[in-house]
Amino acid sequence: MKATVNEDCIGCGMCEGTCPDVFAINDDGVAEATVEEVPADAEDAAQEAADNCPVSAIEVE
Repeated sequence: MKATVNEDCIGCGMCEGTCPDVFAINDDGVAEATVEEVPADAEDAAQEAADNCPVSAIEVE
């Protein structure tokens, strides 16, 4: 599974709080995926972060 954050991100930090193994707020104040592949034990949390993103900026596949 891969996770990406698009340009719609508003930097609210919800994803980082939900799945810190995959998402972090970068120096520009927006989220980014910090890993190439989502670890198996973080897949549910990554999907939860995508489902709950207020601007639908996260995609997991």
